[in-house]
Amino acid sequence: MKISREIRIGITVVAAIAFFVWGFNFLKGRDVFIKERKFFAVYTSVLGLNTSNPVFINGYKVGLVKHMVFHPDGTNRILVTIVVTNDVPIPKNSIVRIYGADLMGSKAVEIKLGNSVEMAVNGDTLHADVQASFSEEVNKQVLPLKDKALSLMMSIDSAMIVLREVFNEQNRQNLESTFTSVKNTIQNLEKVSANVDTLVSGQRNHLGSILSNIDAISANIKNNNQKINAIIQNFSTLSDTIAKVRLTETINHLNHSLSHTNDVLEKIDKGEGSLGLLINSDSLHRELVASSKELDLLLKDIREHPKRYLNFSVFPARK
Repeated sequence: MKISREIRIGITVVAAIAFFVWGFNFLKGRDVFIKERKFFAVYTSVLGLNTSNPVFINGYKVGLVKHMVFHPDGTNRILVTIVVTNDVPIPKNSIVRIYGADLMGSKAVEIKLGNSVEMAVNGDTLHADVQASFSEEVNKQVLPLKDKALSLMMSIDSAMIVLREVFNEQNRQNLESTFTSVKNTIQNLEKVSANVDTLVSGQRNHLGSILSNIDAISANIKNNNQKINAIIQNFSTLSDTIAKVRLTETINHLNHSLSHTNDVLEKIDKGEGSLGLLINSDSLHRELVASSKELDLLLKDIREHPKRYLNFSVFPARK
């Protein structure tokens, strides 16, 4: 049986197309002859994940990233479709984690198998997670150090500006004059110290005698300690005696006397009694003044003419 040329050409074309499709999928990591299972995971950020990136379980490649689109719910989350070409059982609580595959920043997907007894089936949505890459971890650790370094540099810059302002020409001159003053002060202190040393050396004997006197006084106080205690006890006894005096009765009696004296003075002021009349009566005062004048005239007349008033003889008169 002869096969026509057209059939041979058609078979060749179909075989070429099939080989091209198989080769294209093979180059993309897919085997069209192996049964595939699709799983979904939803991420807020895929951190540079691309389609055809590998999918691993415990470091063994089991599939690849098939497709990535924005979630149809309008939340701007990304729906990632992965294809698993291995028949390894995947628990339903497994986690699909995006991580950095190398230092260049390439991404891959790792399925962290869970412990659920229920297995995921084709079309299930698994839990999503994102693991920071090494460079991202380094950046995360270095970023605070960078901020601190920048802050330190700014502080150093501010300190340098302050130092420039402090050590300008005028302040340098002031510092030089200050250091000169400090130097002079230290020299003066050295001179004073030398003078004190000289004074102490010259008065050493005198100071020794003063200290000896102080020792003698201390010894005397120690030897007369009993007498001092007796004196203190006498003072204590005197204080107790004073405390026992009926001071309240004395003060009350004094107040009574002062009150009576005040009554007497009020009566005198009002003109009651002889002393009150004497103090408050002008006529009595005038009469006393007049009597005093008359008495004065009488005494004067007696001195001038004593014979008018005194008549005596040493010898008795004869009869």
